[in-house]
Amino acid sequence: MSQPLVLFAEYSDLDPEPARALLSAQGLRTELLSMDRNGVIAASQRDAIAIIAGYSQITAGIIDQLPRLGIIAASSNGTNMIDLEAAVARGIWVTNLGTAATQEVATHALTLALATIRELPEMTRVVSSGGWVDELTRVPRRTSELTLGLIGYGRIGAELARIASPLFKQVLAHDPFSPPSDGVAKAAAFDEVLASADIVSLHLPLTEDTREVVNADVIDKMRDHAVLINVSRGELVDLQACVDALDSGKLSGVGFDVLVGEPPVADHPLRVHPRSILTPHAAYLSDAALRHYETDPARYIAEWHETGSPSASVVSRPK
Repeated sequence: MSQPLVLFAEYSDLDPEPARALLSAQGLRTELLSMDRNGVIAASQRDAIAIIAGYSQITAGIIDQLPRLGIIAASSNGTNMIDLEAAVARGIWVTNLGTAATQEVATHALTLALATIRELPEMTRVVSSGGWVDELTRVPRRTSELTLGLIGYGRIGAELARIASPLFKQVLAHDPFSPPSDGVAKAAAFDEVLASADIVSLHLPLTEDTREVVNADVIDKMRDHAVLINVSRGELVDLQACVDALDSGKLSGVGFDVLVGEPPVADHPLRVHPRSILTPHAAYLSDAALRHYETDPARYIAEWHETGSPSASVVSRPK
């Protein structure tokens, strides 16, 4: 009998070898998912029991072609690339990376916020062009007089509140599913966060309800000269509305680690806008986090294969 098969949806920017070695040690073989132009999976792979999902879409059509599929392990915290409804209907486990990069993403969000508030884009631009302090056109704001607002208060939002609260006057958070109860952030309605916060930071999954949750109407409700931070998913934000708000001065700056369509074209407005800080979808990145990203999906698959269930980071489970 051949070894059970685990498929990589694709080989992404993560090194697949640690996962392959871990699975091999558990008696599982691995292959790269092979599909033709019509989305038909190779016949030799249709007995696969597990998928490690990266950026590629794991659709109902893919799931339906794999009758033995029992678990899909995402190599990210987000699972919007997986048709969860189809997985649940088939009784398939879905896991994500959970806490693998909580510290990194929260720290990155705070870094973007502080860099924007401290006017680092203009300062570095002035210095690199040969100028000095007398050529600055903007004066940074004192953080202890500012309010940080969080939309979403899961693991990352709560960690950001914890590390940022000593720096800010107050931290407000809106999350109807997990309102703050830790004494760090104050629970607030969505519109209250928009109206009160000098920095608004997004910490939401991408769903049909959250797609473009920040649009022109929402930006209009924000404080004048507020800062918008997004380290979650690019599709949470109407990017053209952000560009327009930066041009008008409604927003004083944005700090984004994610965009719609990555990498963006070279002349993307937010790549070149003087009030924008972009990082290359790297908020999760650290030496320690990479070890989790490269091995945790494989570990959850190995646990499921051995015991019938993964130990942690379960997004959906068989009913």
